[in-house]
Amino acid sequence: MKILIINSGSSSIKFQLMDMPSETLICSGLVERIGYKNATISYKTNGNNLQQTHHIESHRQGLERVVELLLDPKKGVITHTNEIKVVGHRVVHGGNSFSDTTLITSEVKDKIQEYAALAPLHNPGNLEGILVAEEIFPSAKQVAIFDTAFHQTIPEKAKRYAIPTSLYEENGIQVYGFHGTSHQYVSEKAIAYLGKESSKIITIHLGNGCSMTAVRDGKSIDHSLGFTPSNGLIMGTRSGDIDHAIIFHMVNNLGYTLDNVKTLLTNQSGMLGLTGHVDLRDIQAEAEKGNKDCQLALSMNAYRIKKYIGSYAAAMNGLDAIVFTAGIGENSSVIRQLVCEDMEVFGMDLDKTKNNKRSGDIREINTTASKVKILVIPTNEELEIAKQAFELVN
Repeated sequence: MKILIINSGSSSIKFQLMDMPSETLICSGLVERIGYKNATISYKTNGNNLQQTHHIESHRQGLERVVELLLDPKKGVITHTNEIKVVGHRVVHGGNSFSDTTLITSEVKDKIQEYAALAPLHNPGNLEGILVAEEIFPSAKQVAIFDTAFHQTIPEKAKRYAIPTSLYEENGIQVYGFHGTSHQYVSEKAIAYLGKESSKIITIHLGNGCSMTAVRDGKSIDHSLGFTPSNGLIMGTRSGDIDHAIIFHMVNNLGYTLDNVKTLLTNQSGMLGLTGHVDLRDIQAEAEKGNKDCQLALSMNAYRIKKYIGSYAAAMNGLDAIVFTAGIGENSSVIRQLVCEDMEVFGMDLDKTKNNKRSGDIREINTTASKVKILVIPTNEELEIAKQAFELVN
């Protein structure tokens, strides 16, 4: 059974075509920098490995380009869209409406749209992917896998905010958690690698969106993102944790409207606000040239991660391993080194030589003397989505 997996991020689309249940990868690719003139598309099959640059303004345009490649007479891997039986979609926010993988109906789409207010960078792109896929693959079953599902195990003491109880019970204001498929996938890989019956792991997902999860015995017990995917770590364009009184100050004293503040904190802050750059590769290059703003931004980014490591180690009363994953976590030796410096109190000792080596496999980057394993595990949200979608339709 051919399953197309669509993972629409805030500024990217990952896609994979898989044969299930063999988990055979037929092709994969990535659309990056959506909304920019220098957007890129990478596409890889057994016989082709290409990269293109386009001006891609929207997720719809990006997905249309992907389908063109899949059907290309020379580079494509299918001859007709009806060869794809299932399309699995990553959806960021499912609130309390969805705790499991689900077939997409008009009611499901309405709920995804409803939760767009809580995930404005993601749910609209997720829904756009669904709508385009329904048009292009009309005979395929459309399946939604929600980022929030893995975090349903977060206990009440961790997911509640210290606000009136009615807002929790009647309006569902709580910590939901995100990047669930990634945190679930890499934590399962880490547990298998450690070979321990009981484990205390912190998974660190670093991309344009960033989050951390405390995973005890395979279950999420705390998470850095909350009601929406906007707080916690410093991200590409999102500020992460901020004193909410700053919002009132900007509105009441600085002349901002609420929409202005929302746009600023969601689209103009984070690493972009600190440096003028959104891509960490550009920021690292500028930092190496002596750009003080970029150097400071990297230090701030790592410092925020350190704080969460400390709080989650305390919450679990111990730590067996930390896991770096996703685009930045897997590829930025600079961020990993900054995070792991001066962390001896937690039993962490980074091997700089191992850290600087690149690999597509699970690897340790700690010294043999380190009490805590420091792991780099490539995430495969698409495989996790394919497995869950296949299980549902069968």
